[in-house]
Amino acid sequence: MPMREVPGGVEIDLWVQPRASKTAVVGLQGDAIKVRVAAPPVDGRANTELVRFLAKRLGVPRSAVEMVRGEKGRRKTVRIAGLTAADAQARLGAPPR
Repeated sequence: MPMREVPGGVEIDLWVQPRASKTAVVGLQGDAIKVRVAAPPVDGRANTELVRFLAKRLGVPRSAVEMVRGEKGRRKTVRIAGLTAADAQARLGAPPR
């Protein structure tokens, strides 16, 4: 399951594809939500763009988005403070699992 409730928020498993033409949620990749990011994986720019996109899409401040795992890989887990899994799913438009 790509989203799970944790104390204080929700964790989301992501599969991130850098260097896309635009940043967007595009569906599922295995058991993770696939996000294309319009930034190269150089000097943390793809991670910065991912955090910016998630904060805006989920309606939370950037400080509420924390990278838990996968800073250097495509497979990432982020923690969003102050949201439930249902809220995150509705705001991301991610398919239910």
